[in-house]
Amino acid sequence: MTISKAGFANQGVYISSPNYDERPNHEISLIVIHNISLPPNQYGGAGIVQLFTNQLNPNEHPYYAEIYTRKVSSHFLIRRDGHLIQFVSCLNRAWHAGVSTWQGRERCNDFSVGIELEGSNFEAFEPEQYQTLNKLIAALGCAYEIQAIAGHSDIAPGRKTDPGPYFDWPKINVN
Repeated sequence: MTISKAGFANQGVYISSPNYDERPNHEISLIVIHNISLPPNQYGGAGIVQLFTNQLNPNEHPYYAEIYTRKVSSHFLIRRDGHLIQFVSCLNRAWHAGVSTWQGRERCNDFSVGIELEGSNFEAFEPEQYQTLNKLIAALGCAYEIQAIAGHSDIAPGRKTDPGPYFDWPKINVN
């Protein structure tokens, strides 16, 4: 896998999210790993894509009525089967981290790439997800000066818990 000069992976599919803006500078030094499932703890549906593209129907699930107006996105989503979806060019600022701080720096969206894993805090991730994640991390490392990989819980402690207790950090390649 590679990342083009325009900030797109050469594998997976691209589905454009409107929820991004320009980075205040061109720095990309942090990878933030998240988990997401919509409806909560259910996999394989269209909810995540609908959320990131502002098309979530509040009448489809009670939880959707709480979140359908949120303007959020991520650069990447890795489905349970390892399938990769990209929503935002790495060169742009996706809206994945929210209020966040990493090593004394606030606004992690400014300098990070967000990777969502389809999953939850209540069960293990699939081997195929780790395989795709490791390929993506390697590609990002070749394209940008990545200095760290953190969980959402690391940059927003007390507010976020993902990627959760079942994310197996030793399974990712950080070099």
